[in-house]
Amino acid sequence: MANLSLKHIYKVYPNGVKAVSDFNMEIEDKEFIVFVGPSGCGKSTTLRMIAGLEDITAGELTIGDTVVNDVEPKDRDIAMVFQNYALYPHMTVFENIAFGLRLRKLPKEEINKRVLEAAEILGITEYLGRKPKEMSGGQRQRVSLGRAIVREPKVMLLDEPLSNLDAKLRTAMRSEISKLHKRLNTTFIYVTHDQIEAMTMGTRIVVMKEGFVQQIDTPKNLYHYPINKFVAGFIGTPQMNFFEGTLTRKGDVVEIAFFGTDARISVPYTYFYKTRPDYLTGEKTVTIGLRAEDISLDPEVVSKSAAVVKVKVSHKEELGNETLIYGDISMEGDGFTESNTRVIIKSYEDVALTPGETVNAALDLDKVHLFDKETEVSILPRIPEFNYLDCEARGGVLTFLGQTFRLPPAIHLDDGNYQLLIPTDAFRLGGDIGLACVETEVVGGKTLCSFELGGRRLFALLEGVHAGEQVRLSFDPKRISVLRGTEEVVSPLPSVASFDGMLKKVREVREVEKKGKIKRKKVVEFRLAIENALFNAPEKISDKLITVLSVHRAFTSKLRFECSPYDITFAQEGVSATVEEFLDYGTERFVRCNVGGKSVVVATAEPVEGEVHLVPDLDKLAVIQSDLDIRII
Repeated sequence: MANLSLKHIYKVYPNGVKAVSDFNMEIEDKEFIVFVGPSGCGKSTTLRMIAGLEDITAGELTIGDTVVNDVEPKDRDIAMVFQNYALYPHMTVFENIAFGLRLRKLPKEEINKRVLEAAEILGITEYLGRKPKEMSGGQRQRVSLGRAIVREPKVMLLDEPLSNLDAKLRTAMRSEISKLHKRLNTTFIYVTHDQIEAMTMGTRIVVMKEGFVQQIDTPKNLYHYPINKFVAGFIGTPQMNFFEGTLTRKGDVVEIAFFGTDARISVPYTYFYKTRPDYLTGEKTVTIGLRAEDISLDPEVVSKSAAVVKVKVSHKEELGNETLIYGDISMEGDGFTESNTRVIIKSYEDVALTPGETVNAALDLDKVHLFDKETEVSILPRIPEFNYLDCEARGGVLTFLGQTFRLPPAIHLDDGNYQLLIPTDAFRLGGDIGLACVETEVVGGKTLCSFELGGRRLFALLEGVHAGEQVRLSFDPKRISVLRGTEEVVSPLPSVASFDGMLKKVREVREVEKKGKIKRKKVVEFRLAIENALFNAPEKISDKLITVLSVHRAFTSKLRFECSPYDITFAQEGVSATVEEFLDYGTERFVRCNVGGKSVVVATAEPVEGEVHLVPDLDKLAVIQSDLDIRII
């Protein structure tokens, strides 16, 4: 049994095509993980990298406590099942299952024991004497599974194993594989393009698109809380309805206006506590998402609903226990053509409708999803990134929601009205802001606390706070942003310092003592050229660069070195910089330096000025290959 860790995994082919980009995931022992996405999204490539059948371009893969990047597939203690059964036709089922064990030269008694146990688990004991051609597709797939089971691997990898089976057999085999996972009690990683397989089998699902991970979550959370429009549309059958429109706040309500129709619905502002205020001005186009089952034609539901739109019915599909009704919220639409006004409604009752008929439909506002039109990211996140608060600055004091906060010397604001953005993870317990916690929610292992303050909600990621509890809070001033209109007049302090450079090979002649004599010897060493300053390259960096980029490209590639402002020191020699500004945040102090035209922030205990030299902590550097934007370390 084993857990897996994938850190900054990349797969880049020689022609520069990125098949997988910056894949990060921690897989717990005994989990059933499903990789899902359209063809070409990188799911099978990721699985093959875990198996060792594809080389990892960059990143670190750990199985258990062992880094396995350079470990041969046979030594990784994994077993893989492919969509092609790959059974030997001239061998019996017993011989097919036992073949790998015989290659490993296990004792005959042990082989017999394992094969019989696997056959019993899979229900194929009576077929052990048959040849593959005498078996059905589902039975052959069980034999393929049996061949993997007998190896007793730490991890089972399954690459679309059911894609060659018919629909009925796929349904049966889904149950068999889920049952097998529980019985074997080991880690399963399963690849499929079928979202129904993913939803019914996985404890967690990885949704991928074009080589990037879109979201990692439980089936339930993917369905109810999609992080972007792609996930929302990919998960669920039929696909989510997507409309375009605007949001306009009018006091305690927000009006949703649908494009292409005169449909308008009003939603309580409480639904939009986590939404950025600039989305509620009526000026930004948003995508409005509703699942087919969250729209009702039931007259009783419609009569009680505050969100009703008219739908012109085009046709319907009878599916036995449910009916899909197609139509359009635009009276000019035909209900057949995919558009921003077409709608699909799922009904579990027999509905008598005729094509062309106009009916009222109730929208379940508790289930509405909203996405940014351009980025397609959800604007109703479970954990909001920021709190957006109106504020006033007077004499160096910031006032918001009845609270006052004295600005540190590093933040300069003219007197006037602004908008304050405080990250939800910038709060900490203890301080001058007194609040009552009204609600807590655990999201992805983090506790999101909701506070009532001045008729508004304030959100903070805090541990150990309970609903109903009175607390006092402060926030990290270097993390805040302040806006005047659309202009950012105060920006958060950068959390990363970035330097450009390369890896260089240096040949030197050194004097060494051998047998009492001094001899001159040529040596080759590696240096990191960081903004024209040379540093001895740590072995882990030079070795990794040469391994990942090849010997030639390691010394010609442009690199970007990143570290925290806290991991840079001042010295007599190093990267040349000019101090431009001293930043006093009260409990912390920094200087903003100019390095080759770039701004670099460095933590400091005392004021520093003039020309200085910076030395980054080489053991804490992140190293990125700039052209392909691949994180090497």
